[in-house]
Amino acid sequence: MRAIIYAVVGRSGAGKTTLLSILSGLTNPTEGTVYYRDKDVSKLDRYEYRSKYVGIIFQSFNLLAHLTAQENVMLSMDVSGVHYTDKKEKAMELLHKVGLSEDEAKRRILKLSGGQQQRVAIARALSYEPEIILADEPTGNLDQETENEIMDIFQQLAQEGKCIIIVTHSKEVAEQADVIREL
Repeated sequence: MRAIIYAVVGRSGAGKTTLLSILSGLTNPTEGTVYYRDKDVSKLDRYEYRSKYVGIIFQSFNLLAHLTAQENVMLSMDVSGVHYTDKKEKAMELLHKVGLSEDEAKRRILKLSGGQQQRVAIARALSYEPEIILADEPTGNLDQETENEIMDIFQQLAQEGKCIIIVTHSKEVAEQADVIREL
């Protein structure tokens, strides 16, 4: 069951990141309503909504620098309240899924490249198995090869049934989406 990848494009200041903040429940819309499974998001427990149903990949990654990649993913599991028999093993599985080795997974965040940090941010967003992934400029600071690898990960996630919404300035990223919306 393949889900859709959406790309949201537009000039700087058009409101792309604000749209993601609204979709994630971090910000209330000034007009209109956001629905998730026919429920008004503003009436849901937004903490539960963000920690169970929506995975957010921030432009600046928002990883904890003093933790390892694996620990960042495990912390997300703890915060969301998801229970795994072996959190370390599940975190490692997710980090492998996004292309990190065991050695890289055990490194502190500042010892990883930008592309590796982006992979950790994706693994962290997947750690509680959300249905929707919101990604703010996930390839903005990456070289072309790493951008392609990150987009391959998103394509794989869509194949697994995840809805992916990407805010991007990259024409190449947008062209890989199923639907492009311009603000």
